[in-house]
Amino acid sequence: MAEKQTAGRDLLGEFAPKFAELNDDVLFGEVWSREQELSPRDRSLITISALLAGGNMEQLTPHLQKAKANGLTKEEIAEVITHLAFYAGWPKAWSAFNIAKKIFDEDTKEG
Repeated sequence: MAEKQTAGRDLLGEFAPKFAELNDDVLFGEVWSREQELSPRDRSLITISALLAGGNMEQLTPHLQKAKANGLTKEEIAEVITHLAFYAGWPKAWSAFNIAKKIFDEDTKEG
């Protein structure tokens, strides 16, 4: 079971309480927890693909971290981004690689 998400409330709770509630309780509470229908790993693949395709790099960072936590390897992420470069755009792939490299380089710095 996925851990309870509180980012919406933490970051937007006072400013946009309904949005924060929908983010934490519906998107991450109900949709992401439907693990019988789709694994967290597969949801991460879909999510990072959609974010990259839309050019949503600010949101890509936490979702690449989540993808890593959900078991996606550096090699798999690199392959996904390479594949998407041809469908979503080369500049978006470059941006995504810069983010992914920072996230996966943390392993070598911690080790």
